[in-house]
Amino acid sequence: MTTGQRFTGKVAFITGAASGIGRAAAIAFAREGAGVAITDRSEDALALLRDEIARSGAEVLAMPCDVADPAQVESAVARTVARFGRLDCAFNNAGVENRAAAVHDIDVAEWDRILGINLRGTFLCMKHELAQMAAQGSGVVVNTSSGAGIRGVAGGAAYAASKHAIIGLTRSAALDYAAKGIRVNAVLPGNIETPMMDRFTGGDVQKAIDLEPVGRLGKPEEIAEAVLWMCSDLGGFVTGAATVIDGGWSL
Repeated sequence: MTTGQRFTGKVAFITGAASGIGRAAAIAFAREGAGVAITDRSEDALALLRDEIARSGAEVLAMPCDVADPAQVESAVARTVARFGRLDCAFNNAGVENRAAAVHDIDVAEWDRILGINLRGTFLCMKHELAQMAAQGSGVVVNTSSGAGIRGVAGGAAYAASKHAIIGLTRSAALDYAAKGIRVNAVLPGNIETPMMDRFTGGDVQKAIDLEPVGRLGKPEEIAEAVLWMCSDLGGFVTGAATVIDGGWSL
């Protein structure tokens, strides 16, 4: 794992930060010198992460936020800028899995829930993050898509649709802001050791391991390191990328 101070004096905003990949990214940004703004719907877990980051000596702002709510998203980004004065890196990671069902059995409310959080939530965050970055003339956005963003998933049409759409949103935004000093990319995790994976497999994670050619689940820290690289100066020539990190699952 790379260590250092790649983000000293910079500010990172992370959604879905209370667990899994978001939590790993928040800790990694803080370790690398960034001030971090963390959001999640799980207030108790968010508070635990806030305290852990604060004990490390990093500056942290924790805000409960439902990314599907426009007012909450606008407020979270505004509070971040009010606290830190700028926004350098945004990791739009909040997302949920669907209840497995064939397309004709998907309830419309369930479809709207998945698209509302995964896709609408990503858009709402980007809308306000990019407005701030455009005003300051710099910034990097990384969105969490999925290996399901480039392949079909039986029983997972709503989730796969949302994650496919995030790639299109990412690539379009990359073109909109390339000349403005702003980069926009996506990470596509495979089967990762997270609470979502536990829920998705009903606690039988071996089912997910069996799908991985490398014979194991990925670690949240492995995805976080890719996010930090994309946000770092060494990732400066990368925009519009949809980077697959899935142990060969989507091949």
